[in-house]
Amino acid sequence: MPQINQITKTISLLAYGIPSATVHYQLSPDELHQISLDLQQGVESKMGALAIRTGEFTGRSPKDRFIVKDAITQDMVWWGDINIPFSPSAFDKLYTKVVSYLNDKELYVRDSYACSDPNYRLKIRIINEHPWSNLFAYNMFLRPEPSELVDFNPDWTIINAPGFMAISKEDGTRQHNFAILNFTKKIVLIGGTGYTGEIKKGIFSALNFLLPVYKNTLPMHCSANVGADGNTSLFFGLSGTGKTTLSTDPDRKLIGDDEHGWTAENTIFNFEGGCYAKVINLSKSKEPEIYKAIKKGAILENVVMDNTGNIDFTNKSITPNTRVSYPIHHIQNIQPNSIGKNPKNIFFLTADAFGVLPPISKLTPGQAAYHFISGYTAKVAGTEAGINEPKPIFSACFGAPFMPLHPTKYAEMLSAKMKSSGVTVWLVNTGWTGGPYGIGERMPLKHTRAMIAAAMDGSLEAANKNNYHIHSVFGVLQPRVCPNVPTELLSPRKTWKNDTAFYKTAFQLSKSFVENFKQFEEFANPEIMRGAPNLK
Repeated sequence: MPQINQITKTISLLAYGIPSATVHYQLSPDELHQISLDLQQGVESKMGALAIRTGEFTGRSPKDRFIVKDAITQDMVWWGDINIPFSPSAFDKLYTKVVSYLNDKELYVRDSYACSDPNYRLKIRIINEHPWSNLFAYNMFLRPEPSELVDFNPDWTIINAPGFMAISKEDGTRQHNFAILNFTKKIVLIGGTGYTGEIKKGIFSALNFLLPVYKNTLPMHCSANVGADGNTSLFFGLSGTGKTTLSTDPDRKLIGDDEHGWTAENTIFNFEGGCYAKVINLSKSKEPEIYKAIKKGAILENVVMDNTGNIDFTNKSITPNTRVSYPIHHIQNIQPNSIGKNPKNIFFLTADAFGVLPPISKLTPGQAAYHFISGYTAKVAGTEAGINEPKPIFSACFGAPFMPLHPTKYAEMLSAKMKSSGVTVWLVNTGWTGGPYGIGERMPLKHTRAMIAAAMDGSLEAANKNNYHIHSVFGVLQPRVCPNVPTELLSPRKTWKNDTAFYKTAFQLSKSFVENFKQFEEFANPEIMRGAPNLK
C-alpha cells in the first residue's frame, strides 16, 4: 500500500458493521490521485487529470435501481419500472453481505454536504472501496471546512462496493449490480458497478423525495447560471442535449451543471460541488471552459489515450458516455456560494433527431407543463444496438430515473413557480435541422448560443412580440427573426425544402408524444392537455 499522509482525525465504521477495515478518512485529492496511480487503478493523462476505467458498466443501470418499500415510501413513491420496490428484509440481508465483504479492506471515507443553501443542507458520509471513487465524491459533493468535521453526524450514508457481486436469486436483485435507496435507514447501497454516476444520482434521487415532501422545494435535473443583471436561467435536458455546454457560458456565472433546488423563497441552489460532463467530441474551441477544467484533480472516465497520455475525445470504442468530473472551482466564472435568485428564463433542451422542432420556440404554461412531463429527446442510429433510425426518448421531468414521486407532482410545483415568478419557458432544439439524422445536419452550436442569449437579454421577445409563427403540428410559438441567427434556420419546415416529408415526419413524432403521454392523462388538467401537439 502506498504511503498516506493521514488526516489527524480518523473515524470508526463499527456502527456500520465494519469494525476491521483500514479507514483512510478525508484524504486530499492529490493523495487519492497518487494512490490510484500506485494501485494501478488509473493513469495520468497529459492534461494532468486521472484517467480510470469504470469496468463493466460505463453508465447507470436504471433497471437495477431500487427503493426500499416501507412505511415512509409505500404510499408516496410512484412505483413501477422506474422506482422498483425492494423489501426491507432483503435490504438488511444484502447490507450484511456487503459490509462483510468490505470489512477486511482498505476503505476511503469522506464526509461531505449536498445542497449549497445551508437551510437545505444534507450531511453525507461516503464509504468507498476504491480511492478514485472517493476522489469523485470530493469533486461532486460540497466540501466542508475542517472545523465543520468536528462531531460530523451524517444524515445519509453512501456505501459503495464496486467489487461486490450480488447473487440475484439469493439477494432479490435483477443481476449482480444494484443501487438501493433506503429512506428509513438513510442509506444508499451500491454494489457490482464502478460507474461513479451511481454515487451522485443516489443522493439526487433521495433529495427528489425529501425536498418536495418535507421542504416545499422543487428538485430539478437542470443546470443553472446567472447574468450580470442577477437573473437566473435554468437548462433542463437529458444526456447529450447540451445542458452542461450551454450553461457554462463565459459571460454568465455558473451556479451548477446538473442538479438544483427551487425554494419557496424563489431562490435556486446547487445540490453539488462539482460538474460531471460528457466529453465525447469535446473540443477546446467549442467548449473551452470544460476543456480547461480537465487538469490535476479531475477524473476522466473511459476515455481512450495513447501511450503518451494524449486523449482522443472522438473515440467511443469503450463507450460514447465518456465523462469528466471536476470540482466547480475548476471553472473560472462561477457564482459565489452556488445560489441564484430571480429565475427569468427556463430552457428545455432537446436533441430532436427528426429535425422537425424549431431551433427555439416559446411555450405557453400548458405547453411548458406538457413538455416538462414528457421530457423528450431522441437517440440517433448507432448509439445503441438495434437503433437504425432516429428513436424518440421520453423521460418525465427530464430525469425520470431519479424521480421517486409521480411526475405530475413535480410538474405542478414547476407550473406554480413559473406563474409566481413570471418566468418564460423556451423549447430549444439542439438536434437536427434541414432534415432528420442522416439527411440534415446538427444545429450549429454558435447559433444555439445566439438564440439563448437573445432570449435572456430580451431581444428575441422584442423582435417577435405579437408576431410569432404558430408551429402547425406542435403549436409552439416560433420566432420569425432572431439577432445573429440566419432567418431561414428558424423555420424547420423551410430548411427541409420538402413539405410532404416534413409534415409526415412531424406527425409521426407528434403521435409518439401523445402515445407516451397516455400514462399521465388521468392526472393532467385541461390546461396541460391543451399543450399536446396536433395529430390532424
